Amino acid sequence: MEIERKYLVLHLPGPLESYPCRILEQGYLNTSPVVRIRRDNDRYELTYKSAGLMSRQEYNLPLDDKSYEHLLTKIDGHLIKKKRYMIPLSSALTAELDIFEGDLAPLMLVEVEFDTEDAANSFSPPDWFGEDVTFSGKYHNSYLSTL
Repeated sequence: MEIERKYLVLHLPGPLESYPCRILEQGYLNTSPVVRIRRDNDRYELTYKSAGLMSRQEYNLPLDDKSYEHLLTKIDGHLIKKKRYMIPLSSALTAELDIFEGDLAPLMLVEVEFDTEDAANSFSPPDWFGEDVTFSGKYHNSYLSTL
């Protein structure tokens, strides 16, 4: 089960060079249900996500680079490219700051994953987080890939 809150970004939390960064690209083979392929640095995976906004089932299967490249030719919509910065919020929580590139620039979103819905519902975001868009499907990457 994936439980996450998603926010727009008011301002960057200081110099990003001090945080680990991952280079992501992802495409969608289907958007309902979501079937996604992703390159995460040098790791590749196929993901299925059920319907939902804050909580949904998620299954990840590893791919090799050749399988990823083959499936890349079959995606619908745009390939999403972004940099993801991993920013610690506490000993238990990490903010995943996505800075989109290409057609989606200058969009920035930040997500936080939780162990329980209660933890997600009681979360108080830091001041650099903007509007809570958790319950807006228009900020799902699967939707963004269709723009």
